[in-house]
Amino acid sequence: MQRSSSNQPVAHTGKHFLQIPGPTNVPDRVLRAMDMPTIDHRGPEFAQLGLDVIEGCKTVFKTKNPVVIYPSSGTGAWEAAIVNTLAPGDRVLMCETGHFATLWKGLAQKFKLQVDFLPGDWRRGASPEEIEARLAADREHSIKAVMVVHNETSTGVTSRIRLIRAAMDRAKHPALLLVDTISSLGSIAYEHDGWGVDVTVSCSQKGLMLPPGLGFNAVSDKALAAAKTNPTSRSYWDWQEIILQNMNGGWPYTPATNLLYGLKEAIAMLLEEGLDNVFARHLRHAAATRAAVRAWNLEILCQNEEEHSPILTAVLMPEGHDADSFRNVVLKTFDMSLGAGLSKVKGRVFRIGHLGHFNDLMLMGTLAGVEMGLDLAKVPHTSGGVLAAMDVLMGKEGATSSAPRA
Repeated sequence: MQRSSSNQPVAHTGKHFLQIPGPTNVPDRVLRAMDMPTIDHRGPEFAQLGLDVIEGCKTVFKTKNPVVIYPSSGTGAWEAAIVNTLAPGDRVLMCETGHFATLWKGLAQKFKLQVDFLPGDWRRGASPEEIEARLAADREHSIKAVMVVHNETSTGVTSRIRLIRAAMDRAKHPALLLVDTISSLGSIAYEHDGWGVDVTVSCSQKGLMLPPGLGFNAVSDKALAAAKTNPTSRSYWDWQEIILQNMNGGWPYTPATNLLYGLKEAIAMLLEEGLDNVFARHLRHAAATRAAVRAWNLEILCQNEEEHSPILTAVLMPEGHDADSFRNVVLKTFDMSLGAGLSKVKGRVFRIGHLGHFNDLMLMGTLAGVEMGLDLAKVPHTSGGVLAAMDVLMGKEGATSSAPRA
C-alpha cells in the first residue's frame, strides 16, 4: 500500500502490474469477446465457433494434424498426453530442467511409468547430446518417449527442441517426442510438424493471453497410431472421440464455450500482428530485460546464451538477501507482482515476466519498479538498468540483443 501524508495506508491507483510469467494480462479485446451470452453447444452457431478455433490453433501450433482442446489446466493436458500414448511400465526419458519438468516427472510416475531422469542444475536446458547418447545406448528400444519442457517457466531457460529432434533422428530411435509448450506457445517460435514433435502440450493462460481453463494436445500421426493400440484406460482425455466430434465443430462433453470465444479473438490478435513479429517482440523485450539485469550487476539464472528465455528472466539475489522479501516490497510499494522462485530456487530468485499482451512502455514501467524496489529493499546493485534496457529498445549502438536458437 502507498502511504498518505498522515502515514496511513491508501489504496493503490492505476492498474496492477502483473509481471509474473503466467497467468498473463488478458487483453480488453479478449475480455470483451468472452462477454457473450451462453449458447447451445450443440447448435450451429457454436459448431462454427468450434471449427474456427480448431483451425486457428493449427496455425499457432504450426501443424496440419489435430489439435485437441480440453476444458483443463496445463496439468490436465500433460495427463492427456500420457494416458493416450503410454501404458504403465513403459520407460520414458525426461530431463531435469526445473520445477515444471520435475512436476511432469512426478505425474509420469503416478501413472507407473519408468522414468529415466537426466539430472540438471536448473541453469541449462535439456542436452541434445545427452539425449542422443541415452537413446543410442538403448539398443532394444525400451524407451517409449522422450518428454521435454520447451520453456522452463521456473528458470527462464528454453530447451532447443529442433536440436533434440535431430539428436533422436541421429540415434535412429523410434521413441515418441512429447513437448511441454505451456509457457512458450504463442510467444516463442515453435513448429509442431516442422520439428517432428509427436505430442505438444499447452494451455491458455500464457502466450495465448486467456484466463486459465483450456488445455491443448497437438498430435502427430505417429502419436495417433500409438493411441489406437495403447491399453491405458481413459475417458475424459481420450483423443479419438474428441477428434471425431471436432470434425463437425462439437465436443463429446460440455466445452468451455466462453473461453473458446476468447481463444478465437486471441488467435486473431496473434495473426494480425504476425507470428514472426510476435516472436521478435518477445526477443527484444527479453534482450532489454537482460541488459537491465546486467547493468544492475545482478546474475541471470540461465547460463547458456543460446537458451535465454524470450518470455521471462529469472534473476539470482545476492547472497544474504531473500527474493520473496524483495518481491513483497515491490508488491506493497508499487502494486506489481513478480514471479517467485519455486522449490529448489525458492527465495533465491525472482522472475520478471515479459510475455503475452505486452509492449515497450509496459516493460519500462516493470523495470523501473524493479530498480526502485531493489533500492528500497536495500539489495546491493548498480543503478542504470532502466537506461540500459531503453538503449536496447531504441537500438542504440553498443546495446546487445542476442537471440536464443530453437
